[in-house]
Amino acid sequence: MTSTAAAVLSTLLPHRRTPKTTAAAEAATPAHFPHQLRHLQALVADRRPIRFTLPGFPCKSPNPAKVVGRLPDEGERLALRFLDRLCARIGELYAPGARLVICSDGHLFSDLIGVPDPHVDAYNDALRAMIRTAGLSHLTTFDLRDVYGDRPCDAKRAEVHRRYAPSLDALRAETRNAAAHGGETLRLYRGITRFLFEDTTGFEGTRSALQRACRTRAYGVLQRSRAWGTLIAEHHPDAFRLSIHPQPPGTAKFGIRLLDAPDVWMTPWHACVLRDADGGGVRLMRAADAARLGRLVHQDGRPSHYLRDVHGAGRPAAARAAAPAQLS
Repeated sequence: MTSTAAAVLSTLLPHRRTPKTTAAAEAATPAHFPHQLRHLQALVADRRPIRFTLPGFPCKSPNPAKVVGRLPDEGERLALRFLDRLCARIGELYAPGARLVICSDGHLFSDLIGVPDPHVDAYNDALRAMIRTAGLSHLTTFDLRDVYGDRPCDAKRAEVHRRYAPSLDALRAETRNAAAHGGETLRLYRGITRFLFEDTTGFEGTRSALQRACRTRAYGVLQRSRAWGTLIAEHHPDAFRLSIHPQPPGTAKFGIRLLDAPDVWMTPWHACVLRDADGGGVRLMRAADAARLGRLVHQDGRPSHYLRDVHGAGRPAAARAAAPAQLS
């Protein structure tokens, strides 16, 4: 039982997302993750399938310098395939197998991040179609429509906040205490503030005014993130909790890295894929940076990713500048 649980956890360890890469982090073993090891041991003891929950895949960033469109593209496609293969490998070690529920949280934050709800619906629908078309049988999705049906999005957000969100005072106290939750709350607050600042478009005030507004909105995102986590746990009580945010060993959540990226916070929905010309290596980066290194590739009639030019030079400057602004 213990050896099987440790083997399953060892399959996850090479893909963990930590706050920083250190020698100690690289040398981590299942013993460094007691919460997750106990959880897996309990599932294995009862011969139950392993169910992972992963909040994420909300919608594309509204910043056209980061992404090539509004819909899932090569970044999401590769991340989904990776997650499906990861579950398949676990199934080879543990006969009851593993499944992963993608808990799309776009509607929870759309009003705070400046993305219209219809864009979130389109992203979520395309994500489900991508899973279905690719035959990724280990993956399913879960979002607010599964909880509250066709109620207006504002009503859904208000209900989740009312029932599950922590108080603003409590969160502010945590961010002032750098040791709270191993420093996770403060790191997350700073990371969210940075993303909100980068992704805000059309703001007419000063830079300092925008920073203040983003800090305020970051607390709202934190409140709803906590609320979403509680709601997910209520609907999937025995699930193994994954996170797209960096997580240190010893915490209840296990950070998972979906694709290679230069920033531990970068995700497919805040970036785009640059693929090597030989079709081998792939890397997440800002669309504006990828455009300087390669040419834009379309798939299924919409922008998908960049292909690195053979000689390392991108297209003419005017063409490169226009590419990230294309939205599907």
